[in-house]
Amino acid sequence: MNLEKSAAAFELAKKFMPGGVNSPVRSYSNVDCNPPFISHAKGSKIFDIDGNAYIDFVGSWGPMILGHANEKVVAALKKAVERGTSYGAPTELETKLAQLVQKFYPAMEVMRMVNSGTESTMSALRVARGFTRREKIVKFIGCYHGHSDSLLVNAGSGAATFGEPSSPGVTVGTAKDTIALPYNDIDAVEKIFAECGEQIAAVIVEPVAGNMGLVLPEEKFLQTLRNVTKKFGALLIFDEVMSGFRINVQKKFQITPDLICLGKIIGGGLPCAAYGGKAEIMRNVSPDGKIYQAGTLSGNPLAMTAGIETLQILIDTPNFTENLTAKTAKLLDGIKKVASVPIQTPQAGSMFSIFFSDKKVTNYDESAAANQLQFKKWFIAMLRQGIYLAPSQFETLFLSAAHTDEDFEKTVDAAKNAFKELD
Repeated sequence: MNLEKSAAAFELAKKFMPGGVNSPVRSYSNVDCNPPFISHAKGSKIFDIDGNAYIDFVGSWGPMILGHANEKVVAALKKAVERGTSYGAPTELETKLAQLVQKFYPAMEVMRMVNSGTESTMSALRVARGFTRREKIVKFIGCYHGHSDSLLVNAGSGAATFGEPSSPGVTVGTAKDTIALPYNDIDAVEKIFAECGEQIAAVIVEPVAGNMGLVLPEEKFLQTLRNVTKKFGALLIFDEVMSGFRINVQKKFQITPDLICLGKIIGGGLPCAAYGGKAEIMRNVSPDGKIYQAGTLSGNPLAMTAGIETLQILIDTPNFTENLTAKTAKLLDGIKKVASVPIQTPQAGSMFSIFFSDKKVTNYDESAAANQLQFKKWFIAMLRQGIYLAPSQFETLFLSAAHTDEDFEKTVDAAKNAFKELD
């Protein structure tokens, strides 16, 4: 595979941007190779500037549930662009998208549109602190909720500790109000609430974790979070930026959080996110209340248009989620059959991961213990054969409605060849 143009483009990009990228995982530093530079995408395929085609299982890190350049979405965007790209003023589009979101998430009684998952989670936490008049929050090691200061926090020693900054530029004062616990550790949750539950404003969690690879919640984990937050008057925030619209978390686990954060799919491939929840909480957001949050491009007409078209297609297509879930299972069955080394293939709806491990992964430590060298070799072998995967075992993969049986056959054949390089 020739990547000469991509290599040259990467060298030029590094002169202007840190690591040559605008988001760290794009640099491919985890797999010790240069990233392909993309020229265009269509359906299940993505194409680089060297003329190589790839079957794409990244999907812009989740948003492209319909596949790239969906004809209905593109047509709607072309008309929207002709009407102007941004107004900084109210439009009916914002309300229409909110109504569609509420069909999927009835618990979002009132919501606010923003531009990114980071904005969504950051704003939800501010609302939680303002509503409860408390300062501490609980997050889980391995769950990523964006790059706002209070969430870039590592755990210290022990199972349940007050956080320490995980990035230069995050102050100790900010980090001290964030408590980092192991994902799926019920005992740690109950212990920290017994110690300081009256000081905790909120628990924020990916109900289906997607940022340490895909890690599913163990039985009773989410219910425990709901129970302790109710008992101590804290809010429960579900970060569904990744899982939103791919799996009905609240129906599957029978848990209703106080606030929900959405992103990715909600914008149909354009920058868009939202946070919302119970009206009694959200009515405290300005201008209804005193909790301030704003954004010039929030509710941008282009993002609203793409989101409306995308969600409407999901609604209008019979059994969309069920069918995509079944297709994902079919792909994973094929990969498991040709695997020559131990792998784990967790799945949630149309989200999935491949861990090079001989045991189930339930938290960050177990994810980190998976064989990174095997993954690296396998990833490079897959890329060489035209299969575009996330360049890290800590990232989740995604299926789209545009993926075909032919794509699956090519992917499984490539996987079989790639596994041979690990023998």
